[in-house]
Amino acid sequence: MASEQDQQVRVSEDGWSSPVPDRLPPPTYAPVFVALGVTFLLFGVVSSYIFSAAGAILIVVSAAKWVGELMHGE
Repeated sequence: MASEQDQQVRVSEDGWSSPVPDRLPPPTYAPVFVALGVTFLLFGVVSSYIFSAAGAILIVVSAAKWVGELMHGE
């Protein structure tokens, strides 16, 4: 169900109406680190398990931080 705030509409002097914008989450670098972790993980498949382990750890930590930031914003 939408709250009253979600259904508010701004009406300008000209009679045009525009919806109140949704609140966006703040920007974060977590997706970049998840992608870097995937890169390390896949590079480790062809080179060394050390890169794979580092990539897996980076993915888990970055994804947890990303989800934590999104949940904290609510």
